[in-house]
Amino acid sequence: MKVLAVGVTGQFASLVVPELRSRGISVRALIRDENQQHDALAHGADEIALGDLENPASLRHAVKGVDGIFHINPSFAPNEFAMGIAMLEAARSAGVRRFVFSGIIHPSILGLSNHASKLPVEEVLYQSGMNFTVLQPARFMQTIDGAWGEVLRLGRFAVPYSIRARVCYVDYRDIAKAAAIAFSTNRLDYGTFELCAPGMFSPADVAALMAETLGFPVKAVEIPFHEWAKTAGLPPGPKRIGMRNLYEDYDRHGFPGGNALVLREVLQREPRSLAGYIRELAVLSHRLAA
Repeated sequence: MKVLAVGVTGQFASLVVPELRSRGISVRALIRDENQQHDALAHGADEIALGDLENPASLRHAVKGVDGIFHINPSFAPNEFAMGIAMLEAARSAGVRRFVFSGIIHPSILGLSNHASKLPVEEVLYQSGMNFTVLQPARFMQTIDGAWGEVLRLGRFAVPYSIRARVCYVDYRDIAKAAAIAFSTNRLDYGTFELCAPGMFSPADVAALMAETLGFPVKAVEIPFHEWAKTAGLPPGPKRIGMRNLYEDYDRHGFPGGNALVLREVLQREPRSLAGYIRELAVLSHRLAA
């Protein structure tokens, strides 16, 4: 089997490639720019296809000859839903048999652009006639990585929302595993799966887990959004607006979830935990410092 994978050069979808390869699946990476070729191959892709989700015509060659497509949209892009539908239409026209869409938990939260933009993609996928699997992951544990340096330097876990807002998480490596299962077996055929690790955690809870692991105090701190965005290198534009709206929603409602029943059944093992993820970050930091 050959799969066209979107996002292979990114932090999250790159984790799908080794899972696919471990099951004997060949991976063709979709890249927008030839300069991304080295990174795609370094992440394990077998071959490269040039194409742009904003240019539907460019996708026709990219999808030719593949058996399946792994698709993840660039969140907060102003035309995110159109990108997903462009890929679906290219896949359907090319006779692609299987489509795995990495979406988001609770796509029905229409007030948040990164949620609402997934819903029309799901609708078109359900009507496509292709064998589909929709993965709806919670907040990625990997989003903690950007704050880790400050945790180590200052003992501070800074977030732009209430430190009491409880959020559900998932390790994207578990989502990558689920995607590989969808391509290599029929267990997830025609299914839509809400995928969470167990529990919900506030920033204060996360800081407590960090302190327990690191052996020194870590304090959760709420900082203004503009300060967080500057530190994160987030320029003005749709993504910045979308992230601000997201964190304002966290302030009001948190991010409910944390029921691991479905992910546990999909993986047929216990999902990776947030505490375990933090322990891995600590071990990696220790090795790099040694």
